[in-house]
Amino acid sequence: MKKLNSMVLLAALSVGTATYGQNSIIPKPQKITVQQSVYNFNNISIQSSKAIPEAVYLQKQLKSITGQDYKLSPKANVTFTLLKKDAKQKDGYYTLTINEKGINISGYDNQGLFYGVQTLLQLVEEHKTDLKIPYLEIEDYPKFAYRGMMLDVSRHFFNAEEVKNYLDYLAAYKYNKFHWHLTDDQGWRIEIKKYPKLTEVGAWRDGSQVGRYIDMKFDDKRYGGFYTQEQIKDVVAYAKKLHIDVIPEIEMPGHALAALASYPNLGCTDGPFKVGKTWGVMDDIFCPKEETFKFLEGVIDEVVPLFPYKYIHIGGDEAPKKRWKESQFAQDLIKKLNLKDELHLQSYFITRMEKYINSKGKQIIGWDEILEGGLAPNATVMSWTGIEGGIHAAKTGHKAIMTPTSTNYFDYYQGSPDTEPIAIGGDLRLPKVYAYNPIPKELTPEQAKYIWGTQGNLWTEYILDFKHVQHMIFPRMMALSEVAWGTSNPNEYKNFEGRVIQHFKILDRKGVDYSKAIYEVDGKSMAKDGKIFFNLTSANQPENIRYTTDGSEPTLQSNVYSKPIEVNKTMTVKAAYFENGKKASAVTSQDFLITKSTGKKITLEKQPSEAYSTGGAASLVDGIRGNMKNHGKSWLGFSGKDVVATIDFGAKTDFTSVQFSTLERPGSWIYWPSSAKVYVSDNGTDFKEVKGVDAATIQQSNGVVVMSFPKQTAQFIKVEIKNIGKIADGKAGAGNNAWLFVDEIAVN
Repeated sequence: MKKLNSMVLLAALSVGTATYGQNSIIPKPQKITVQQSVYNFNNISIQSSKAIPEAVYLQKQLKSITGQDYKLSPKANVTFTLLKKDAKQKDGYYTLTINEKGINISGYDNQGLFYGVQTLLQLVEEHKTDLKIPYLEIEDYPKFAYRGMMLDVSRHFFNAEEVKNYLDYLAAYKYNKFHWHLTDDQGWRIEIKKYPKLTEVGAWRDGSQVGRYIDMKFDDKRYGGFYTQEQIKDVVAYAKKLHIDVIPEIEMPGHALAALASYPNLGCTDGPFKVGKTWGVMDDIFCPKEETFKFLEGVIDEVVPLFPYKYIHIGGDEAPKKRWKESQFAQDLIKKLNLKDELHLQSYFITRMEKYINSKGKQIIGWDEILEGGLAPNATVMSWTGIEGGIHAAKTGHKAIMTPTSTNYFDYYQGSPDTEPIAIGGDLRLPKVYAYNPIPKELTPEQAKYIWGTQGNLWTEYILDFKHVQHMIFPRMMALSEVAWGTSNPNEYKNFEGRVIQHFKILDRKGVDYSKAIYEVDGKSMAKDGKIFFNLTSANQPENIRYTTDGSEPTLQSNVYSKPIEVNKTMTVKAAYFENGKKASAVTSQDFLITKSTGKKITLEKQPSEAYSTGGAASLVDGIRGNMKNHGKSWLGFSGKDVVATIDFGAKTDFTSVQFSTLERPGSWIYWPSSAKVYVSDNGTDFKEVKGVDAATIQQSNGVVVMSFPKQTAQFIKVEIKNIGKIADGKAGAGNNAWLFVDEIAVN
């Protein structure tokens, strides 16, 4: 991997045409007026002032972009103005004016000046060829006070310099919060001098899971690392210069296996405990004993002085209660404290730690599971399992940070799993991130004030190196930056996409990896008049798409795409985008399985969850099987609900088998169905059962369940697929609704 000059990397990230009425600034400013006249940037000097360190920052970045030395001088044509504080203006407010008098950046604080510098640097980069910047006036400010990105360094470790690079990316897009996930089952990454075993033992594991979760393969390589307190101070100081607050996460009471391996006395059993090698959720969590609280208080005592920002993230998520249910101590404590159950014991645990953290002058943030059993008095909720946690927090007067999996989890695939590097699963494309609105429609304007902001999360189970980190956050963090700034408009996505493509040129020049899924040829199956058609789209001109229907690789001599392709038999369609006589995208390949149910009318008794509803019921008979590599848009997902699908053939039809595709990904709480049955009917009302399969049969199916039976003749067929309901203790997601993922119902 190339060593990057991170200070330069994305402080100015925009390349565009020299058309002065256009710009490629991300996030888009709130207000901008551009004129035809231009300012020559070749002969400038920068105002110097001890009160404005942003001037020195600007000087260094400009030299990196242009190669020129720019002087710092009391009298200069690039000036800074600190305005008298106005309580009506939001933190980060700035103006940028370029006219015949020179360039001025004004703000009510240094943070605002810094954001003005970032915008100016983007303009310089955009007009780098001639350094003639258009006259303009910008008035700009963020909508949300919390604009964050998270990096998980526990599953895979990234050194301090790489973390600084990550901070540079955040600064370039005007993010102001860095959530540092420092502890988990798979590694403890922060030096605590009072408890040296945390880094002697807890920072290292004897191997790691390799490949997909379901394969359960492991290597035996010792893996780990940690940050010394001096390194943490250095990173925090670096972030401060970039006007980024650093929020450490110390997980409790769950995700604690690395700590338990270091100090086994903190568990509810005698162990033995080992630092986690596999991903997912572990049953062993902190036991609510006095020695556990003393330990955590000791940890907090050392964390507090390292991180000057007033918030500490305490996790609180995915804490199975199995060990507490089995522990006589925990059960006695529940009785002693007159608590209802283990959920309320977790509330006691979190509330007690919150009180201690508050005594140190800090506030807590926790994942939305801290709502279970009652929310701690001063807690901020980070809503990840959906938006409900944030809604509940806001309605009860607590601040909420919105980071739902469906729009903010950047460890999900952002393009086809066939062409993208391995990811945890899911499907989160750039348009979906850009269309996200952090304020739920269920909230009143007064309640919406408690929505503090939004955050992108990068969990790193499948991200082994920093190049992969870059690939997963770019370009999606560009989209979220505009969402957080408050200037995104889903109706103007094409404009945003064009700006992103310009930014790619800088990423290329800097050697930064990014996903090219934006160029990907996307295919969508659709039914019309009982026929199936395959529609191809691309971010650019569709006439540049070439395709084949015989499974061969597309070339310049292949069919030019002009209209949806009729799929009238089992076939493989392959397509690619061509530019300047060369293939510019990966090849999109889609297999079609045409059966008696393909394109027929289908209804569902219960609808899939919104996050996994692409194509609706029709996607179950569109001729496309779900992709077994991930649980993305090719699947319908049902949370805690059964699937009951009825197909109408339009006339009596003979058939002898029904098959459907399903998926199991325990780490994502997706489990095999418990059973499946087939029913037939002549009138759509009176059904009789003709076949059923049990859980064992489904588990042996490898995801394609086939139910064969003597020949039936009927107009209607009903397929019932049972969800297991609540996830059992000892499994990932225990106590939560299981996801049931289903696709293509094929009748033969």
